[in-house]
Amino acid sequence: MFRNREDAGRQLAQRLAAARPDRPVVLALPRGGVPVAAPVARALEAPLDLLMVRKLGMPGHSELAAGAVVDGAEPQTVFNTQLLRSAGLGPDDFKDQIVQKLREIDDRRARYLGGRAPVAVAGRTAIVVDDGIATGATVRAALKALARRNPARIVLAVPVAPADTLAELASLVGQVICLETPDPFYAVGAHYRDFEQVSDEQVAAELKRARGPQENGNT
Repeated sequence: MFRNREDAGRQLAQRLAAARPDRPVVLALPRGGVPVAAPVARALEAPLDLLMVRKLGMPGHSELAAGAVVDGAEPQTVFNTQLLRSAGLGPDDFKDQIVQKLREIDDRRARYLGGRAPVAVAGRTAIVVDDGIATGATVRAALKALARRNPARIVLAVPVAPADTLAELASLVGQVICLETPDPFYAVGAHYRDFEQVSDEQVAAELKRARGPQENGNT
């Protein structure tokens, strides 16, 4: 059991530092992934950025994921093509929803990063970090979209996840690093002593700290 997200991040950082990734950039899934990713970025002396994902709901059934929009310099959309085909729908049926989700992503990026453009990942080792994985649906969409940004390699790094979910995601990445794969797996929060919700203010503060005084405009 991890004390908190920072403790999990420090342990994850040790494993990643030993792997010596080439030209790393650390991408956190907000909000919970940010306190985990920050110690990783510090240990690797790597930039810390966000990988934001917004679900696209099926018309009339918003809880059913038709796909997802993932941010970046060129935002990517990933669809569940089998689900769309069975419903007689296509990507054009989601144009308005995509615009709305991209607006939400832009709003969050402005709130967390002051509108700073996403860090380029082309040719670099992109390390995707979250505080844990349960079903893997959100991470799957993020990884598929990230691959289109042409990183040299993708590493999925999380403190805790079920082994079967990691096996399903392994084909989308070059390496999976996970500290704990409990069986049975109940919930991510069950493996933390402190799993309080991360606030927007905490995310913004952590990202500002990661940028350093020079990037933040201080001398």
